[in-house]
Amino acid sequence: MAEKPQAVRVHYCQVCSLPAEFCEFGPDFEKCKPWLIQNAPDLYPDLLKEASDRDADKVSDQLQSVEISSRGGDGGGAAVAAAVAVAAASSGASASKQEEVKRLPGGKIKKKEKQEVVIEKIVRNKRKCVTTVKGLELFGVKLNDASKKLGKKFATGASVVKGPTEKEQIDVQGDISYDIVDFITDTWPDVPAAAIYFIEDGRKVPAA
Repeated sequence: MAEKPQAVRVHYCQVCSLPAEFCEFGPDFEKCKPWLIQNAPDLYPDLLKEASDRDADKVSDQLQSVEISSRGGDGGGAAVAAAVAVAAASSGASASKQEEVKRLPGGKIKKKEKQEVVIEKIVRNKRKCVTTVKGLELFGVKLNDASKKLGKKFATGASVVKGPTEKEQIDVQGDISYDIVDFITDTWPDVPAAAIYFIEDGRKVPAA
């Protein structure tokens, strides 16, 4: 008897909206790199090494600069010691990050998410429009409560669903992007307008 096929979970990039494994073929791979290092290091191990090498180069430049300046005065020894301490701290942080990547299963990094709300208008079946709202829970907003308020405000259907990355989001029927930012900031003052973004043409742009 053939085995039952298992569902494949696709990890979508929050910068270019492509599946993470296709970011390198997208238009903004350089912009995707920081997100990939944090969220998909197992797919791009060379990016983590590249970031560590850059940190090491910066520390080396600092040490060389301090060494040159130390030749001109007695305070150079203290400056070199300070630079060495900075180098050690930077090296320790880099090693700690690599250790964290190895320690967690699946290559995922358990890190506090950046507080931001992302709004995207999605057209389905060429006619049906849905506005997705992601990230309100990062500001302490209960998604079920927010869903009800959004549905009541815009007189439409709204529900809490799991998005492509298995994180909960609010799907609101119709295009409500025209004044949703004002409604969010007025209803939940802890959400600043500067933390709200729109997805336009696959790019994340500030709403404010």
